[in-house]
Amino acid sequence: MTREKPHKKLDLWKKAIEFVVVIYEITKSFPKEEEFGLKSQLRRAAVSIPSNISEGLTRRTRKDKLHFLNIAQASLSEIDAQLDISEKLAYLSTDLAEGTGQLQADVEKLLSGLIRSISKY
Repeated sequence: MTREKPHKKLDLWKKAIEFVVVIYEITKSFPKEEEFGLKSQLRRAAVSIPSNISEGLTRRTRKDKLHFLNIAQASLSEIDAQLDISEKLAYLSTDLAEGTGQLQADVEKLLSGLIRSISKY
């Protein structure tokens, strides 16, 4: 029997996975010409968030943990810009962008808290 990984118990990780699913859902309707552009960029950046949280939390040193958590935070910022672009190009409605933005803000808040917590010890 395999033990559940500790990061899977974190609200942050659960929200980050939920965020990936939302990004995949909203990018389904993007135009075909964005298959290897904005759609792909958004999806890769979204997947990067829980992936780097998971990897960071398995690292032994505080410096290594923070390195991967900072990459996750950078991916969130990347998505912020890409969602703005998607909205300006009318690939994404304002309502959907706002709803996605709230989930993104939740992930950001939890991630920032974890980074602060790890930075202190």
